Amino acid sequence: MKILIEDAEKLEYLAPAGHWTKNVTEGKGFGTSKTAFEVAKKEPMGKFNIVCYIKHTKQFINLNHGRGRGLAEAGVA
Repeated sequence: MKILIEDAEKLEYLAPAGHWTKNVTEGKGFGTSKTAFEVAKKEPMGKFNIVCYIKHTKQFINLNHGRGRGLAEAGVA
């Protein structure tokens, strides 16, 4: 089981050294969802998800979501 930060708009995972990857197995794992959430809020992205990935079954479980430091989407007038 691995807790990851997912960029909800690009469907990429935060990897070590601040890089992003489409490959879930290369994503940086976090010890707790709380730690992942705090890190994600500081990243320069819009919407994010905190997900748990279960390697054996290749399943994802959404644990939380939020918004990073990226620009907010413009509303439709």
